[in-house]
Amino acid sequence: MSREQKSIGQKALEFALIVVLLPLILPLAIVGVILHVLNKIVVYLLVWVWWLPNGKDVLYVSSDSPIWKEYMETEILPLVVGRAIVLSWSARSNWPKWSFAVRVFRTFGRGRDFNPMVVLFRPFRRARIFRFLPAFNERKHGIPASLEQIYYELIQALQSN
Repeated sequence: MSREQKSIGQKALEFALIVVLLPLILPLAIVGVILHVLNKIVVYLLVWVWWLPNGKDVLYVSSDSPIWKEYMETEILPLVVGRAIVLSWSARSNWPKWSFAVRVFRTFGRGRDFNPMVVLFRPFRRARIFRFLPAFNERKHGIPASLEQIYYELIQALQSN
């Protein structure tokens, strides 16, 4: 069997696998997307009707990292302390399994640069997410401007909210 015939056979097998698996995978992917969207809608609705009327419009997430602990506790936390739900990433093993605050964190912090983070909620609008990790990484390499920028953006957003 020549190399050309083998590649034709492999292509036919790959095509057959796609034809067989696509009808199984596509509905699962659609259900996954629908569940993701429904989760986000429900979380937004619950934040708007439960947290906002009680004066809580911020989710604050940080940890005991020596890189940012002092800065977050002295510069950022005082800005939001009266209006924030606070989660410590360092204490995540003690987070209640069925906590709404944890569900909010998992919905908005998902995947990347979630610690430290501030999520600002506004009625009937998308949340503003301030991810501080990239700014701390730049500061570690001698570039403090992005940390100053995110700080001032947060102050401005808090004042206009």
